[in-house]
Amino acid sequence: MSERALRGTRLVVTSYETDRGIDLAPRQAVEYACQKGHRFEMPFSVEAEIPPEWECRVCGSQALLVDGDGPEEKKVKPARTHWDMLMERRTREELEEVLAERLAVLRSGGMNVAVHPRDKKSA
Repeated sequence: MSERALRGTRLVVTSYETDRGIDLAPRQAVEYACQKGHRFEMPFSVEAEIPPEWECRVCGSQALLVDGDGPEEKKVKPARTHWDMLMERRTREELEEVLAERLAVLRSGGMNVAVHPRDKKSA
């Protein structure tokens, strides 16, 4: 019985309202061009901030705003190395002191340093 109730009906909601009598927000057409020569327009609200680049509708590459400023260059942070981070925490004198302490412990035999099996054969 329930199979017949759904027959001939659509499960998708359809709106029967029209756009008549509705005032749309003021719009402006903004032109973009990609490096491959494709030009296209995108509608934006008059109040919207216009992005300097947009994906090309034809080829998918980045298209730049025609007669506009290019995209702002992002500041790139230099890569911080392990040494840079270490020097943020300690001074060179502190590091030399720690190194001298650890070398003294190693030379005195205070640490049990494991020897790799390959190194035993060659000794």
